[in-house]
Amino acid sequence: MDTTKLLAARYRAATDRPYLASALYALTVVPSDAVPTMGVDRHWRCYVSAGFVERTPVAELAAVWVHEVAHLLRDHHGRAELLSAADQRDRYRVNAAQDCEINDDLIADGLPLPAGRLEPRLFGLPEGQLFEAYLAALPPSPRTHDCGSGAHAQPAPWESDGRAGHTRVGTVEAEALRRHTAEAMRAHVRARGTLPGGWQRWADEVLEPTVDWRQVLAGAVREAAAWAAGAVDYTYRRPSRRSAALRGVVLPSLRRPLPRVAVVIDTSGSMGEPEIAAALAEVTGVLREVGIQGNHVTVLACDADVQAVSRVTSAGQITLSGGGGTDMRVGITAALAGRERPDIIVVLTDGHTPWPEETPSCRLVAVLIGPSAPAAPPWVETVRVG
Repeated sequence: MDTTKLLAARYRAATDRPYLASALYALTVVPSDAVPTMGVDRHWRCYVSAGFVERTPVAELAAVWVHEVAHLLRDHHGRAELLSAADQRDRYRVNAAQDCEINDDLIADGLPLPAGRLEPRLFGLPEGQLFEAYLAALPPSPRTHDCGSGAHAQPAPWESDGRAGHTRVGTVEAEALRRHTAEAMRAHVRARGTLPGGWQRWADEVLEPTVDWRQVLAGAVREAAAWAAGAVDYTYRRPSRRSAALRGVVLPSLRRPLPRVAVVIDTSGSMGEPEIAAALAEVTGVLREVGIQGNHVTVLACDADVQAVSRVTSAGQITLSGGGGTDMRVGITAALAGRERPDIIVVLTDGHTPWPEETPSCRLVAVLIGPSAPAAPPWVETVRVG
């Protein structure tokens, strides 16, 4: 194999895109007559065909280096393991979807990929999507080369079994390489201001990972419910069983009250109904899981005034009204002024509202809907949606 040409191509890729240099040089080259072109395993070993190197120009070889390392940087094998069993079995379709995710960014970056490359447009699909989105639209087993277990997570026939003594990159080191590369990309943007959109989104996700708002919301509501339910007290309505041991003496028993919840919904004109419905469904689902439902939940539809107050057991029972200005203080005040004071108030809003000047005498959870929602005061427990 023409090792000089192969390594010259890697040098060119690392020189032209220095933010990828650490990841490119972490790859261990493994010559293989069994691999058709180039491929990677999940241990950052790059298998290379001597014939492919001989017939491919250096510029195109450099592009293939970037393509293969992109599979590993984007953790395609880890993400592939989260697919359904049926999807995992169709490794070529998974690989094709992953190639679509990578190649549109590389083409936009001016990399001369070899002929026969797969792109979203070849399947009538939009650019800029993740491979999971492309996967459902691709035909079964489309014709494509096999990039190896570093892509689709299934070992290829030409991969090393580990006994040949080839260097491998472990999970912790791989994560460090991903973070280092993402930081190098961010520095590159600050210096030169240019980076393909797909790489930019990837770097942002690595450095500032997106947390599933449903999990955060469930945790916040459960914690608030547990806090309120922990407010035990004594009651004579149900005498203690120990009273039988003391003739003529009635002892109180401990009671653990079920928390009362008020959900204040921003129904002003700036709120999107699908987002409200999704967040409300999650809130009611969490409350049902922790045993809070029925007459323990009050919903207030509010814009600049309280439009409706109702007791509900599911999101489907709620009628949203309003559509004017926004002042969630009105809804919070109305909830606290009710006959049965709530232990928890959950506010669903886009954040474009004034907030009370002081902490209310109960737990307050703000569900801020939309990416541009302004921050709530620091004393408000906040969950961001969208």
